[in-house]
Amino acid sequence: MLLDQESRYRPSDPYLPETVTTKKSLIPARKRYEATSHFPMPRSASSAFLTALSQPIIRPAFLVQAGFASGPVYLWTGRGSLTWNGQTWLGTGSQGIISTIEEGSTVEAKGITLSLSGIDPSLLTGILTEFQLGLPCFVYFALFDGTPALIPDPIPAFAGRMDQPTIDVDGSGCTITIAVESRLMDMNVSAARRYTQEDQQRDHPNDQAFNFVPALQEVSVLYWGRLPSSRNNA
Repeated sequence: MLLDQESRYRPSDPYLPETVTTKKSLIPARKRYEATSHFPMPRSASSAFLTALSQPIIRPAFLVQAGFASGPVYLWTGRGSLTWNGQTWLGTGSQGIISTIEEGSTVEAKGITLSLSGIDPSLLTGILTEFQLGLPCFVYFALFDGTPALIPDPIPAFAGRMDQPTIDVDGSGCTITIAVESRLMDMNVSAARRYTQEDQQRDHPNDQAFNFVPALQEVSVLYWGRLPSSRNNA
């Protein structure tokens, strides 16, 4: 899989990590939240992007957009600030971790985890206040050229919703880990809808069809088509 492919970085690149690992860095940033209702699929890559992938040395990075109560945070796995898609993405160094992004040939909900370590315990209250279950998280896969400049455009790598965080406190600080569940998890949630007039009014206020449903419960035999007394059914 592309995201697990090992590659080499050039240590002279000022914006990129010097070593490759399967775990990527994250730190939070504060931005105004703009709701995103869909994820850009399929993964259409530009010709420049595909060319860069075929080179013996590639310079990959990941961009993460995570939703919080006051707005999304924009992060990327290099150093310094990066401008893309009208947003400033903050470089994160080694303060955080993204677990490996997995895909398979079967329809299966595979999530990821985001971890941030070395947090001052006095900041926990504010961080947990900002967190809300179910807000979206998007991960993009990006490539850089030798300048290094961002090769247009990063492609979607993962989309999901953030689940309950866990906190681990030790002598050096605390670590927050947030599970991000695939949107395929929604397939396991039953629809809380009913075949009733009240439920139907939610979508179609002028529809009266379900007013007749209770009366059908009193019908002992319901024939579809010709009556049994007709000539062809005798």
